[in-house]
Amino acid sequence: MNTAFDDDFSGEALLEYGDADFMILKPGGYVVCAVTAEQIPLNDLRYWSAELQEAYRDANTSVARWLEVRKETGQ
Repeated sequence: MNTAFDDDFSGEALLEYGDADFMILKPGGYVVCAVTAEQIPLNDLRYWSAELQEAYRDANTSVARWLEVRKETGQ
């Protein structure tokens, strides 16, 4: 049996990423990786950039994006 709670947490969530945590602005079950476009269940979300407001599927993807951004900005 589905409940209203289940409906609130299906689909893509909208988050505000902080340095150590995130705030859910729009409930959902997942976010999309900024690099791979894979769906990341909120329970599995461990990597994001507060600066870029992006989520990443894993540590390797996070580091690759960080290096890409630094190269683009010449840092």
